[in-house]
Amino acid sequence: MNYFALLMHFLRDRQTFLDEVYKGIKINQKVFSMLVCSTVFLAFYGIIIGLSSSWEQAIASAIKLPALYLITLLICLPTLYFFDVISGSTRTFGQYLALLLASTSVISVMLCAFAPIALFFHLSINDYVFFKLVNVLIFAFTGFLGINFFYKGMMAIASCDAGASSHQPSIMRGWLILYGFVGSQLGWSLRPFFGAPDQPFSLFREQESNFYFHVLKVFVEVLGLS
Repeated sequence: MNYFALLMHFLRDRQTFLDEVYKGIKINQKVFSMLVCSTVFLAFYGIIIGLSSSWEQAIASAIKLPALYLITLLICLPTLYFFDVISGSTRTFGQYLALLLASTSVISVMLCAFAPIALFFHLSINDYVFFKLVNVLIFAFTGFLGINFFYKGMMAIASCDAGASSHQPSIMRGWLILYGFVGSQLGWSLRPFFGAPDQPFSLFREQESNFYFHVLKVFVEVLGLS
């Protein structure tokens, strides 16, 4: 329970959290606590969206949704760290990891907040395409909140770093775009998370097209333009 207490303290007093990250206070504790909390909350939301298909899909989604966010983090974080080191940053890898896991925790908490909404639409509207589109919008909104916290946190820490480059805001914005592209495409590669009602359960689907083309196709179908 101490992990969740630390998370609640972070949500209520983010400035103190940022100050402690900047000073390198209890970084390992913060990393582990945010990792545990975000994994639990993401797994819970994975169960919610997976239950729209079957209990097998619910279990698979409970595993794959935390994996999606954590693997994206592992893929993209080294790029940010070394770009910032070259730009003059003196922050440690652990400080970057703690801040990025904190932003992932923000996403996971907001997904839990939207869980009753997602469940309501699943129970009240028997439309797989609409349910999937609603969840894409939820993921996009919560993702924006998470990366917005990360960007502001990084800028606050950079403002206290005398050796930081003036190009760091541009580096951060470019990295966040990269993070979004990697995360959305990785989510497409790890699908299904929902499970199509007319198809049997499968852990993964055959790789085809890409995430962005598929979302456009879903919008066309929902709007009745196909």
